[in-house]
Parts: sequence; C-alpha cells; structure tokens
Amino acid sequence: MTSSTVIPRAGHLECICEPGALDDTVADVRGTAPLAAGFALSVLAQVLTLSILPLAGLALAPSRSLATLPYTAFYVGAALASLPASLLLDSFGRRAAFSLGASLGAAGGLVLVWALVSMHFNALVLGGFWLGIACGFSLFYRHAAVPVGGKGAGGVLIVFGAATLASLAAPTISGMAESLASPWTFAGTAAAAALAHVASLFATASLPYRRLRNTKSKAAGFQGWRSILLPTAVGALGWLAMTALMGATPMAVIGCAPSEAVVGAVAWHVMAMYAPSLILAFFPRLALPAPLTMLGCILLAAGAAAFMLSGTVGGFSAAAALVGSGWSLTTLGTTLWIHRAGPVSQWLLGLHDATLLSGAILGTFAAGLFT
Repeated sequence: MTSSTVIPRAGHLECICEPGALDDTVADVRGTAPLAAGFALSVLAQVLTLSILPLAGLALAPSRSLATLPYTAFYVGAALASLPASLLLDSFGRRAAFSLGASLGAAGGLVLVWALVSMHFNALVLGGFWLGIACGFSLFYRHAAVPVGGKGAGGVLIVFGAATLASLAAPTISGMAESLASPWTFAGTAAAAALAHVASLFATASLPYRRLRNTKSKAAGFQGWRSILLPTAVGALGWLAMTALMGATPMAVIGCAPSEAVVGAVAWHVMAMYAPSLILAFFPRLALPAPLTMLGCILLAAGAAAFMLSGTVGGFSAAAALVGSGWSLTTLGTTLWIHRAGPVSQWLLGLHDATLLSGAILGTFAAGLFT
C-alpha cells in the first residue's frame, strides 16, 4: 500500500482503489438516468401534494386563518431538511440520502391519507410536514447532477427537465386516484403521492456508487460564502414569489371551476417549472447563469401581474405557467451560478437551499394576499 492510497472511513460510500481508477464521467452518465427518474417521481408527488394541501387546509382548518398551515408546514419541513440532507449526501452518498428522503415522503403521504379520511387537521399538518422533508431531500438532485468538476450544465438540465413528464401525468393520475378513493375527497391524490415516493425510492436504490472527490469543497469550508450571497438572495425571492402564487392558485381556481381543474392548473405551473430545462438540454451552451436568472425574474413579475388581472381558469393557468417558467430559469440560473467556480462546500449548499426554502415559507404566508 502506497502513501497515496485513499483509506475510506466509516460512512463513506467509496471504492477501495487507486485515485483515477474510477472514471467520474462514466459514473455521472450511469447515474443521470436514475437521478432523472427519481427526481421526476419526487416532483410528481409534490404536484399531487401541493394541489390538495391548500384546499384540504381550507376544508379542515378550525378557522380560516389556519387554512394555509398545512401548506406552510410542507415548506417548513423542506427548509429544515436542507442542511441535514446536504450533510447526509456528503457522508453516506446519493443512494442512501435520496432513499431516506423518498421513504419519509411515502410515510408522509400515508399520514396525509389518514388525515383526509379521518378529517383530522393536525394530522394533515404533520403529513404535509413529512412530505416537505422529502422535498428538501429531492432538491439536492440538481446538485448531485452537477459534474464533479463543476463544469457544464448537461446533467442538471436533463435531471431538471425530466420533471416535465411529472406535470403531464399528474392530472390523469389524480383523476384516476380520486375515482378509486371516492367518496373520500383528496385521499386518492394523497395515496398517489405516497406511491410516487415509493417509485422514487426504487429509482434511487438503483443509483451507482460514486467515490466522493469533493476534497476541495471540504477544505474550502465557509471560505466561499461571499460567492453565493447574491444568487442565494435572488433565488430566495424567486421561491417567495413562486410559493405565494402557487398557494393562491388552487383557492382562486376552485372559485370558478370544479376541483379537477385545480390539478390541471397546478400541472401547467409545474410543467412550466421544468420544461425550460428540458429545452435547454438540447442547447446547453445557452445555459448561462446571469441571463437565465435575469429572464426568470422578469417572468416571475409578469406572472404575478397576470394573476392579479385574471378571473378565469385559463387566466390563472397562464399566470401559473409564467410563474413556473420564471421560477425555473431563476432556480436553474442560480444553481449554475453557485457551481460555476467549482466544488462547493456541502455546508454552503445546505445553507443555500435552506435560505431558498425560507423564502418559500414567507411566500406561503403571502399566498393569502392574492386571494
């Protein structure tokens, strides 16, 4: 054994081999498909969950002031999970961390089903919180898809864009689930969200092991915090706008259309959240951090204005699509922004995502201002 031999320590998913024996490019290519599948299924669960939480909260809350609490609990869970998820990814690898997140999401979905069948508001809040924790884990799919050297956006675009399929499938899945679960309103959709997390668990369980090579990011510690301040601030504002409008859309749509239209409007929103990444996957050279972020902010402002002027399902759906595409470009741009200089500390990634989700939590409180 030479002095250059890497000795794996407990908890790290590493292969025992000489440096350079494992090709990072091959590992990334093998891991992109299960990452994309796992993320798409996780997003499907989020679409189904977020399309019913505001309405279920409105139906079960003891007072109207508490109606958005389950929706808020979802993002509180996501924010609290961000830093632990980042550190677990660093210590135990992608397979273990994402599988844990999917397992918690499946459990949260079952709690949500019980809450809806039993008409129990506190359980509804708890189920939303657990599903939010799963969301906090799934946000790290985009960081896990970044190449080891931090160069190029191809993997991020593919993983992000795969979630477009989730938005296309959500209305059909929700309709079928609701018909099977009748007469318990929303219980079928909650059960479908739980099953989506189970399917995500199978996808992440097939991830190949990849030796951790983030030694530079670990050594850097918090030294690079200044470089992520601006993209983190802009990203947090994007999340605030997105959750405010997404929380208000179901309640606005239900006032002028059947409940099935709610999932459709949310699906348009989510499709717009990820479709830009799917398109950019064919033109990766156009994925420039600053221009994407700026365009995203413009679309978010346009979506907010369109929502305020809307009075029909079509208008609310168009506003939701504008907000979704604005969030997509803002989040994609800021993600590429913080990674463009190379590996980033797991602590900083966790704090970055926690700040984004703190903006999302503020947005859930602002949702009531749009209704």
